[in-house]
Amino acid sequence: MASEDTFIYKDTNFSETVGTGVSLVDLYADWCGPCKIMAPTIDKLAIAFKGRATVGKLNVDDNQVTAGKLGVTSIPTVVIYKDGQEVDRYVGVQGEAALSKAIEKHL
Repeated sequence: MASEDTFIYKDTNFSETVGTGVSLVDLYADWCGPCKIMAPTIDKLAIAFKGRATVGKLNVDDNQVTAGKLGVTSIPTVVIYKDGQEVDRYVGVQGEAALSKAIEKHL
């Protein structure tokens, strides 16, 4: 379960949300073991960057339109946006320090 600071991306709010500022999107599925390993890291980043970046999750099973547009073929996939443009992409389990550094470089 996501922390209250972790944004929930959906097909309906995705473009608008990533369109401004820095956003981290964790593309995951509930059945994905590596995604479950990543979940606490995403929640910690959401708290750490509150007010400076939008950090959240997009369930690929529930939001297939966005997942398809992004060309996601493996999960977890983490994509970082700055003002609507993809600036970084990571596939597989990533550490908190690496993702924190990636967000910082775009703030």
